[in-house]
Amino acid sequence: MHHIDDEQRRIRLGRRHLLARSLRASSVVKVADAVVALHATDAATVYLSTCARLSEPNVETVERALYEDVSLVRLLSMRNTLFAMSTDAARFVDASHARAVAAKERRTFLKHLREDGKGLDEHWLAEVERGTLTVLDERGRATGSELSAVVPSLRTKITVFPGTRQETVQGVASRVIRLLAADGRIRRDRPRGAWTSSQFPTPWPAADPAEARTEVARRWLFSYGPATEADLKWWTGWGVRETRQALAAVTAEEVSLDSGASGWVVPGDLAPVPPPEPWAALLPGLDPSAMGWTDRAFHLRADHRGALFDRAGNVGPTVWWNGTIVGGWAQRADGELVWRLLSDVGREAVRHIEQEAAGLSAWVGGARVTPRFRTPLERELTAGTARPTGRRFT
Repeated sequence: MHHIDDEQRRIRLGRRHLLARSLRASSVVKVADAVVALHATDAATVYLSTCARLSEPNVETVERALYEDVSLVRLLSMRNTLFAMSTDAARFVDASHARAVAAKERRTFLKHLREDGKGLDEHWLAEVERGTLTVLDERGRATGSELSAVVPSLRTKITVFPGTRQETVQGVASRVIRLLAADGRIRRDRPRGAWTSSQFPTPWPAADPAEARTEVARRWLFSYGPATEADLKWWTGWGVRETRQALAAVTAEEVSLDSGASGWVVPGDLAPVPPPEPWAALLPGLDPSAMGWTDRAFHLRADHRGALFDRAGNVGPTVWWNGTIVGGWAQRADGELVWRLLSDVGREAVRHIEQEAAGLSAWVGGARVTPRFRTPLERELTAGTARPTGRRFT
């Protein structure tokens, strides 16, 4: 069996995720496709992950892709998580994941409506959705509170999990809006909490779910391979059967890894990839390069995990050197950007990291970035309870 070692995996990561400076992209779409999809649970992650891979990073370029030409779209998809991806990738992710997620969301909400006992059902929900879409069509965009002011049914409250310890009263507005977004009937407007009923510029034709899963697996394996079956299963959220079917349909080639496990690559992807120039990167919380695998041993030391991940397994802001996570960074309330190394990486690495930190601080400007999921090292650096080992930039 062909063997691909950890060093080659790190080289592929640096090249295929566009992290080496000479390989950075000129467009947001190229960045998104390089990593298949960008985590969008934390809105700042989309900007930070994209700009870390752009040859000319700036917020306006990302905003244009999200809100003007809509070449980058958000879908509730893998692992029931919000991702942003190109419209080309969205066609396949929509069929492989998003339709099933949307259907499950609707079933769950209808179940809660029935259990509430007010006689609310799918007909009531359909009428509320029609009213919401009508207002959006008339206004072009509106916030959730503005919609609730005009559509009385959105002000309805229901009791969920009645008779249990989890019993609570919820308003339906956010649930209805979430359903419409999951169905692709509305999308979030610029970051002011507003929504618009505008459809995607070129709605994609429906794809067969099995064929879509094959295409998603193929794209993921090229970006993240070699990777194990468990890695693909975790990233996609598929079951074992769906994962193995997708690997077989891709005709993925099996390789051995330094961990002793079997990995998989797309057909013909066995030849060694030449290393790029030495590179450093400061990546945000939930960045795909850190969240792409369930087994991250090839780029993360086990004794560093506790400082860089929260208890739910969400990664915080990380510092990278040549494909390995070597530390973390944070932005303090006054805008000061600080970082700390967890490994001794030498003077050359520190020089590259300082350059990346200065570049990040420059394009972020006066914005303040606080990760949605806080990690121990990020909290320490933000609070200033321990001095950073790196230089600071404002």
